Amino acid sequence: MTKLLHFLNPEMAHSFGIKALKNGIHPCYPSVDDARLHVKLWQGTKKERLFKNPIGLAAGFDKNAEVPRAMFKLGFGFVEVGTITPKPQVGNPKPRIFRLSEDKAVINRLGFNGGGSAVAHENITEFLRYKKQDQMLGINIGKNKDTKKAADDYVKGISMFGALADYITVNISSPNTKGLRDLQQKKDLGALLQAVQKELKKQKVSPPLLVKIAPDLNETEITDIVDVVMSESVDGLIVTNTTISRPDSLQSNHAAEMGGLSGQPLFDLSTKILNRVHVLTEGKIPLVGVGGVSNAQQAIAKFRAGASLVQLYTSMIYEGPGIAHRINKDLLAFCEAEGVKSLSELVSA
Repeated sequence: MTKLLHFLNPEMAHSFGIKALKNGIHPCYPSVDDARLHVKLWQGTKKERLFKNPIGLAAGFDKNAEVPRAMFKLGFGFVEVGTITPKPQVGNPKPRIFRLSEDKAVINRLGFNGGGSAVAHENITEFLRYKKQDQMLGINIGKNKDTKKAADDYVKGISMFGALADYITVNISSPNTKGLRDLQQKKDLGALLQAVQKELKKQKVSPPLLVKIAPDLNETEITDIVDVVMSESVDGLIVTNTTISRPDSLQSNHAAEMGGLSGQPLFDLSTKILNRVHVLTEGKIPLVGVGGVSNAQQAIAKFRAGASLVQLYTSMIYEGPGIAHRINKDLLAFCEAEGVKSLSELVSA
């Protein structure tokens, strides 16, 4: 199926894949259930969460929250849906997704296309009817491109989805919405997080709040972000989104396309930023490592750089729908061979 989809243009292939998943046309993998793969975060608080395994689906695949149930059947320990904007949005002009097959990478400039919060809310509410306790659902929220005061859209997102999420992610790092990454600047980020936290306090159930950051940050910007998220009691960081940089190693003819680059070429950069954030936060908040993960060895590298959890998306395009299951099996084999009793032992080992 994966090879057949590569005969379609990337966006058509993605739409076809979502339809197949919605209709139950997908493989199912037996759960790799072992205590050594369990990850417990925010222990001793009302926000405590137990992740059955550390491999999650990154935001961007299921923008409208149409198929989380199917993705859990593929072996993911947690699924993050979105990015969800308050109003429906068509996104940027097509073509806007490009496979860099030679590089096992993708460039996208989608621009938060999606059906908006009402559509996503309906889909999530339906999923929650069948959701199992150990299926951790993250909800990733963003802003519409024409919204002048960004905080208003994030507050709307919190109001709509705060009570439904196992954790909620504030996405301020996509390169495909003009001005979005400016929200990572210290003053703007502080004001945004204060507005978001104020709205979260109104919720009957307040989920852990995470912020997703870009890989294209200098040392001062990373330090500023860490200072703000720590002072504003953010519960975790997702490190990182796609990059606007273009490594010299890229071989594909599409390498010069505008947009965010994901997949294998992002691995080293995202892991370097992850480790720097871990050092600056002194391990006081959980980090989710994302960027270029396609096997257990790369997942382990993320753990050793400071990640408590790992996400992937692009590698599923090249390695197939069983990738989460395979990585979990290989992680378990690693634990067995090395005498590792818990993956938490590896975090920044």
